[in-house]
Amino acid sequence: MQLSLLALNPTDSVTEGFLPAARRLGLDVTVLTDQPDAHLAACPGTRVLPCEVRDFRAVISRLSAGPAPDAVFTNSDHLQVQAALTADWFGLPGKDWRAALRTKDKAQMRRALAAAGLDAVRAAEVPPGRDPAGLLAAEPDWPFPCVVKPREGVASEDVVLAGDAGELAALCAGIRDRRPGRTLVVEEYLPGELCTLETLGDGRRRHVLGGFRTRLSPPPHFIEESLTWVPAHPEPVVAQVLAQLDALGVGFGACHTEFTVHEGRARLVEVNYRAIGDRCDLLLAELLGIPLFELILAPYLGRPLPDPLGLRTGRAARLDYPVAERDGTLTAAPGPLEQAIGDVHLTYRPLRAQGSYHEVRRTNRDFLGVVRATGDDQSAVDRAVEGFLAAQHWEITP
Repeated sequence: MQLSLLALNPTDSVTEGFLPAARRLGLDVTVLTDQPDAHLAACPGTRVLPCEVRDFRAVISRLSAGPAPDAVFTNSDHLQVQAALTADWFGLPGKDWRAALRTKDKAQMRRALAAAGLDAVRAAEVPPGRDPAGLLAAEPDWPFPCVVKPREGVASEDVVLAGDAGELAALCAGIRDRRPGRTLVVEEYLPGELCTLETLGDGRRRHVLGGFRTRLSPPPHFIEESLTWVPAHPEPVVAQVLAQLDALGVGFGACHTEFTVHEGRARLVEVNYRAIGDRCDLLLAELLGIPLFELILAPYLGRPLPDPLGLRTGRAARLDYPVAERDGTLTAAPGPLEQAIGDVHLTYRPLRAQGSYHEVRRTNRDFLGVVRATGDDQSAVDRAVEGFLAAQHWEITP
């Protein structure tokens, strides 16, 4: 069977997760990407076709020129609509493109949830060429603090808390300098603990894999510094999140949902209609003891998911991300590591090479590396991670 995989940059999810899983399934993989050289270097032995993958018409045209694919897949936030439309064009299993758009477009997500009567978050779009003054004039009771973000953004990029109208105007202007022509969304701040829910469905049944509790950097930015595994959130909380995913039409393939919990109420922050990233998906496969990437691909091949999935339970896990605090060249840092500390399995993977220069963006793009630990006891996992971080040294030279 021929699998067409749409991609932008070659991520760990692709190189260490989906491509090996596709080979184990006996699939013939073709990567369509606008970064062919990077994929040829990162994915040796894989067929790579250059393509303007952000344009679904270009993808359909490229695939129509050769043997028709048997499945179309992407794990990119930016390409879910394109992949869904392409799969529909060829009559293949895939996501509803409307659901993919509702989750990618944060304004559409808010409108869909409000229309379903599930959650009404105060939110408004600020189109290119507009400043937030018009919004505040039309809604003088606008709630502060509030959050401003790109409408189709990812990875906490340019997601910032504004304390008043002056800060909001300055933040919008700064984001526009970096992202000209982008529509912004301004919405009320949602208090509470930030959590995730990881789900996997085949269009008929949906499995809850578990979730994480997320520790964020201090405001005004929202950098995800640490995630702790939660095998099962409280049932009422999970029910609220799933009801909102139903309203968005989410139920096919993997989905990574971020939400806050405040006084028992779950409110969606954003929905990433793909598998969780930043090496959390690799941790999930190890933690749950299932062929996660093969299972994610199965619905695209027209194969139903098993019920139950056979998830391993009783395990603990945590991921931490050392973060660059200033611009500069990384002149000292630990190398890759894998070790056992009692029953805890700990790995460290650098995400920036020594000698590389980086401008701090106050986003997940500032990660220097990722520490991943699993074990039978959460306190032992926490001690292992904190001990590792305390013993390491990262030096950034301006």
